[in-house]
Amino acid sequence: MTPSIKDGKAVPFEIALDQTGFGWYSGILTALAGMTIISFMWISTATSIIIPSSVCELNTTSAQQGLMAAAPVVRSVMGAAAWGYLADRRGRRKMLMWSLFLGSTVNALASLSVNWIMLMILQFLATAMVAGQYVISMTLLSESVPMAKRNVLVLLVNSIFMLAQGLMAASAIPIMRLPFSYHLPALDIYWNSWRTVLLIYSVPSLICLCWLYCMKESPKFVLVNGDELGAIKILKVIHKINKNKNELEVAGLIRPDGEQTSLSAKEQMRPLFRRPLLKTVVIMTTLLIFQLNGPFIIWLPRIADQFMTILQSGESDGLTLCKIIELSLVTPSDPNAVPCALNETALMLVLIVGVFQCAANVIVSLLVDMVGRRNMVMIVTSICGLAGILVNLVPNAIASAALFVLNLVGQLTLGLYTAISVAIIPTQLRAMAIALSITADRICTFASVQILNYLLENYCEVGFYVYSAIFASSALVAYLLPDDRRRKPHARNIIISKL
Repeated sequence: MTPSIKDGKAVPFEIALDQTGFGWYSGILTALAGMTIISFMWISTATSIIIPSSVCELNTTSAQQGLMAAAPVVRSVMGAAAWGYLADRRGRRKMLMWSLFLGSTVNALASLSVNWIMLMILQFLATAMVAGQYVISMTLLSESVPMAKRNVLVLLVNSIFMLAQGLMAASAIPIMRLPFSYHLPALDIYWNSWRTVLLIYSVPSLICLCWLYCMKESPKFVLVNGDELGAIKILKVIHKINKNKNELEVAGLIRPDGEQTSLSAKEQMRPLFRRPLLKTVVIMTTLLIFQLNGPFIIWLPRIADQFMTILQSGESDGLTLCKIIELSLVTPSDPNAVPCALNETALMLVLIVGVFQCAANVIVSLLVDMVGRRNMVMIVTSICGLAGILVNLVPNAIASAALFVLNLVGQLTLGLYTAISVAIIPTQLRAMAIALSITADRICTFASVQILNYLLENYCEVGFYVYSAIFASSALVAYLLPDDRRRKPHARNIIISKL
């Protein structure tokens, strides 16, 4: 018989966490995780808005723009694994606070860049500082809410991830249209709209930093690291805020089987490269590498700008998305348009894409418990990958663009991958495992961004066919994962005990 808190005996951690319920604290932490995702996205993908807006001042070529767009991607190669290790050793909350502070500071300094090289380096450093925010915030959330709500909350927060770039574009609209320019003699630069936008992108990080200061560390992390009384104290605070009732009575906590304390870097990584976790790590890493929607997301503002330019010119009849991109490269720009400013309608289109992705993710979140995480990955990657292949086979501008948007919906699989990892990987290895997978993904993404930049200008259709076909094949890779609907409750403990 499963022990109960009312027995006055030590109980498993998950039972005690379930007893804290779902209420105000859970909701506030979920909102904080969502805001942290916005902070992460606004700094790590700021170049997608800044690159085309800074062309006139920095005089960047297409190749230089490709380097500027791809350089921040490398930050995960150096940053994600390091932040994952630190979060597993020093704590989720503490490391997340440092990441928020350092990321916002370096990003603000980037707004003072005197040339494109300085901007690229500072953006690289800023994104290195925020590289672990997605992983750490998701881990902190998943370890602080009841198991019954965990999958839905992780996927709902991922909806904000889908919306973040659209919000970033929308926030730039009222500022980018302003023609102000103030000379700063000390740096010999002009403070203008794109620098202001870049500075504003640091604001969510500062908000999250103050917000996180008022929150508690992951109770599971505290317990696994040997502080049982500290974990109980945190659970009592969560219970009180959630239910606003009498104090939670917990006599003691039973640490999850196999969870160890104070692991060295070598001890943290070794279990990930041997059975039984090796297969899971390889599959999850492959799935992240195959998620080739990311490069399209980075170039989305530019693609949207090219699409709206041709659409508004009335020359889009019978054209596919790639034909529109090719035509935009040879069509003279509007002489009345503001130089180096993104089309405002295009920025709104980026927001609309984000809203659509967010809505799709909410639907997936509601269905995932019934369908299963693995099966949902197979469904989403198949449909979205096929949509990407069909983008340039439909000779209608609106229909072609709609298929492209459907292809971008595939980004929501990031939340599913996180939920799968959280369900399988032990606490003391979780952040490191996810970070290593994302690191491998970013190594490939760095090359993919550069390649896609070249393909969009020279062999556009090839880019869509190859990238979408690889993404669609993720369904076959995901099939190798166990069906979580048939997973027994004690299956994860069996896996952990073999470590």
